[in-house]
Amino acid sequence: MLTELSIKDFAIIDSLSITFKEGLTVMTGETGAGKSIIIDAVELLTGGRGSVEFVRYGSNKAEIEGLFIVEDGQHPIFKKAMHLGIDIENEDGMIVLSRTITSSGKSICRVNGKLVTLAILKELGKSLIDIHSQHETQSLMDSDRHIELLDLYSREEFLPVLEEYHDLFYKLEALKKRYTSLSDNEKEMAQRLDLLRFQLNEIQAAELDPAEDEQLVEERNKLVNFERIFQGLQDAYQALYGEQKALDWLSVALNGLESAGEHDETVKAKKEEFSNHYYLIEEMTYELRNQLDQLEFDPDRLNVIESRLNEIQNLKKKYGHTVTEILEYAIDIEEELDQIENRDSHLTRLKKEIKELAHDTYLEAEQLHNLREEAAGQLTEAILRELKDLYLEKASFAVDIQKRQAKESDVVDLEIPAHLTPNGFDIVKFLITTNPGEPLKEISKVASGGELSRIMLALKKIFSKHQGVTSVIFDEVDTGVSGRVAQAIAEKIYGISSGSQVLCITHLPQVASMADTHLLIEKRVDNNRTSTELKELSSEMKVEEIGRMITGTEMTETTKQHAKELLSLAHKFKESHQY
Repeated sequence: MLTELSIKDFAIIDSLSITFKEGLTVMTGETGAGKSIIIDAVELLTGGRGSVEFVRYGSNKAEIEGLFIVEDGQHPIFKKAMHLGIDIENEDGMIVLSRTITSSGKSICRVNGKLVTLAILKELGKSLIDIHSQHETQSLMDSDRHIELLDLYSREEFLPVLEEYHDLFYKLEALKKRYTSLSDNEKEMAQRLDLLRFQLNEIQAAELDPAEDEQLVEERNKLVNFERIFQGLQDAYQALYGEQKALDWLSVALNGLESAGEHDETVKAKKEEFSNHYYLIEEMTYELRNQLDQLEFDPDRLNVIESRLNEIQNLKKKYGHTVTEILEYAIDIEEELDQIENRDSHLTRLKKEIKELAHDTYLEAEQLHNLREEAAGQLTEAILRELKDLYLEKASFAVDIQKRQAKESDVVDLEIPAHLTPNGFDIVKFLITTNPGEPLKEISKVASGGELSRIMLALKKIFSKHQGVTSVIFDEVDTGVSGRVAQAIAEKIYGISSGSQVLCITHLPQVASMADTHLLIEKRVDNNRTSTELKELSSEMKVEEIGRMITGTEMTETTKQHAKELLSLAHKFKESHQY
């Protein structure tokens, strides 16, 4: 859920910090007070399009920051972030999104303090917040998204089958890509063949050894530093066995300990320990002498090493970062050469594999189709129940599932009766009509403003718990309704808040009365500058604000009583509907 939102120098907001709670939070206020500006800020925070017009007049930049708490370690955002190369996992489940828009139009985005692109911010943002407004095109209304929503609806039964299908589908795509690559025209194949033979000959002629470059570098370092190595060994040997005769003094010490040890067991033990070290040092002295005798500087060998390392480096530039990678590339070349030189037999084998795998993939897609058909019936019943609650009992809803027509290449190469995509072969659309006798059409082409709000709420009630977002924002989606429909919308929005945090801007007193938290947004003018301020309402203040929403004029005792009745009815409804 969104727990903290900080806005600075954004539109008419100079500085605003909001703490959000669980459940349903309602924001109300006079027109122009800045309610929708807060939603604009959240939209920008989740990757919306920015503009210098958002920067408060006289300021250098607008800053927005949101703190989200995601306690579910299996939430989709963590997997999505991992695929995007961003580490957001921590013990507290805290995710901080921030965005800065400068007066020059530059946009700076961060996730948990790390700079990210706007595309990444948007990708992660839509996993956290789902924003619905009266005028924007909703994902729920986008027919291209309907197949995802249907699959989410029956996720537990559907996901294992979809994963199995994906495994087959992407294997099939890889085989098809290999087939296409191998069946390119003759001229390209001949050019490719010449290139591969040249590369293989160049690598084989070098007669590389996997660890050769490391050994050569080590040997070169010894030759380059020959004088230092020789002098160091010479100094060590002389200190031990030369004029300074450290070994002689150590021998004197050993004799002294031996003499004393004849009369003291403790000293005797020390003598034994010292004796072991003495003989080790003596042996090391002989080894130093041998190493000095074997040291030999060969300038010709250094030239050979430098030449060989240059040769290896040139090969690395072409074929790999290490000798091992170069040798692995040579193996790949040999395999590709074999495929090209025996292309016809490879193409025949690949075509057979493709047809067999396409058949298995199609059967898995059929299973997906059957599961969708079953889920479609259940979803239709559930949505019709929701629409009935919203006084659209005469509406008809259906999930239309069609098979994608097979392409010519599918028929020839795969011999299957439908075109496969990562989602199977189904085309899914949600269809509706709100008037009896009228044909079913796509949702976006049918409903009026008030009907569209109710249809969207019905869909959202069904899908909110399946989509995985932590917060849902409704920006005046209740416009154009009143009376019993307004009450039904209020109850539906409250129902959605049982599975997700809901933030709602509304002009309906029925919706406001359902709030777990009621925030009043007001506009003030100081020193000829307009700004927005926000406060959480107490129980008594809620009565005043809901009364104002009912009449829009001077408060009367009747209005207050009406507001109290709304709040009382809302309280009873919430007590009897513990979702």
